[in-house]
Amino acid sequence: MKADQILRDLGVEAARGDYAVHSPVDGAEIGRVAFDEPAAIQQKIVNSVTAFHAWRQVPAPRRGELVRLLGEELRANKEALGRLVSLEAGKILQEGLGEVQEMIDICDFAVGLSRQLYGLTIASERPGHRMMEQWHPIGPVAIISAFNFPVAVWSWNAALALVCGDSVLWKPSEKTPLTALATQALFERAAKKFGDAPEHLSQLVLGLREAGEALARSPRIPVVSATGSTRMGKALAPAVAERLGRSLLELGGNNAMIVAPSAKLDLAVRAILFSAVGTCGQRCTSLRRLFVHESIYDSLVPQLKSAYASLPIGSPLESGTLVGPLIDKAAFEGMTHALGEARDQGGKIAGGGRALEDKFPNAYYVKPAIAEMPEQTAIVCHETFAPILYVMRYSDFDAVMAKHNAVPQGLSSCIFTQNVQEAERFVAAAGSDCGIANVNIGPSGAEIGGAFGGEKETGGGRESGSDSWKAYMRRQTATINYSDALPLAQGIKFTV
Repeated sequence: MKADQILRDLGVEAARGDYAVHSPVDGAEIGRVAFDEPAAIQQKIVNSVTAFHAWRQVPAPRRGELVRLLGEELRANKEALGRLVSLEAGKILQEGLGEVQEMIDICDFAVGLSRQLYGLTIASERPGHRMMEQWHPIGPVAIISAFNFPVAVWSWNAALALVCGDSVLWKPSEKTPLTALATQALFERAAKKFGDAPEHLSQLVLGLREAGEALARSPRIPVVSATGSTRMGKALAPAVAERLGRSLLELGGNNAMIVAPSAKLDLAVRAILFSAVGTCGQRCTSLRRLFVHESIYDSLVPQLKSAYASLPIGSPLESGTLVGPLIDKAAFEGMTHALGEARDQGGKIAGGGRALEDKFPNAYYVKPAIAEMPEQTAIVCHETFAPILYVMRYSDFDAVMAKHNAVPQGLSSCIFTQNVQEAERFVAAAGSDCGIANVNIGPSGAEIGGAFGGEKETGGGRESGSDSWKAYMRRQTATINYSDALPLAQGIKFTV
C-alpha cells in the first residue's frame, strides 16, 4: 500500500509543499510537505498559550478522557499507522506496529495518572497553620522528536503533558513528517469526539533546525522536550537555559552488555541480535559495545558471527525481514567511516558494507557488522547510529565495569550472569552509571512503566513512567493560616 493511500485512510489529505519526503525502503518520494514560515511558528506558539489557558481549567480526570479517546483512535488505526512508520522510517513492520503499541500503552498509563497527580500535606511548625505542596499545569510544552521513533516519542511526552493540563507543540524530524501528520489527524479526531477541547491544543510545527530553535528560544514555552543526538542537545540546551526555561533531553546512547562466565549463552545471543541489529542499529538503546569474558569469548563470538551471516536483510514491509535499511545516505557514510576507523585502531571486521544495491539503488541497506577490538579505542567511545557491534574481551569484573562506564554517554546497559553478586554489583551505586541497568535482558525494548532516559551526555531527562509527570508541571507550596494569630517561622519575633 502506498503512503498516500495510508494517509487518506488515516484522515490526512494529500500533503502539498516544496519539501519532498523519501522512503528509506527504496528511496522513492512518498509525499511532500510545506514547512512553516517563522511568522507562522510564532502564531502557533501564541495559539498554544491560548489553548493552555483554557485547558488548565479542565479537571485532570476529564483531561484524561481525551487521552483515553486518543488511545482508542490508535487502537483502531494501529495497522495503518504502524505500516506508515515502516514506510517512512524504514523499521520492519513488527517494530512499526510495536511503536504504535507503545503509544497505546502510554495513553493507558496517562489516563490512570490523570487521577493521581498527588501533592503533599506538610506539618507546619506554626500553630494554626497548614502547609501543602501541590502541582499545577505549567504551560505549552514543545516536543522535538527524531526519525527513529517518529511517533512514540511524541506520545510519551504528549500523553503526560495533556493530562497535566498543558498544550503541546510538536516539531517532528524533517525525515518523518508524514507519520506526524497522521498522528495529528488521529488526535484531532479524538478531540472532536471529546467535544470541548480548546482549539490548537496540539499543533505541528514542520521545518528544519530553525523551527526547533524557534521553539527552544521562545519564552512562552516553559518546557522543551528534545530527543536526538548529543550534538543537537548541546546546541538546544543553552538556548533554553538562556531564558531560564526547562529542557528535558533524551540524547545519545553508547550502550553496553557484559557477558559473564555464568551467562546463559543462548539467551545472550538472542538479546544481542535484537539489541544490536533491530531498527538497523538506529535506536538510542541499540547495543554498541559487547564485553565478553575471556573464558567464553571463543564460544560466543563464533555463534554471533554465524547468526549475523544468516540475518534476513530486505524491505521492512516484507514478512520475515529482520534488518531493514538505514535512514539515508549520510547514515551509510557514517557507518563506512566508523568501520574504517575501527580497522585503523586494530579492529577485525566481519560483515559491514552495502547490501541489495542492485535491487534498491536509491536506498541504503547494509550488512550488520561485528568489530572485534583489542581495547576500547576512540571509535568505540563514539556513538555511530548504525548496526556496528564492537566486541572486546575482559577478565576482571572491576576492570570491565570501569570500561563500561568510561564513555560520555549513559543511557542503557545490561549484564548477562547467573552470579547474584555480579548482578547486584551491576545495579548498585558503584555499578552501571546509566539511567537503565538490566540483568539478563538486553539494553533495548524499554517498557513505558519505567522512567526512560540516561545520564552524562544522554542529557539527564526522563520520559514516561514513575514520577516523570512532574517535569510537565510546576510545584507550588501553599501555607494556610486558619488561626487568629500571626506566628513567624523559626521563632522570629517582629512586633511594632
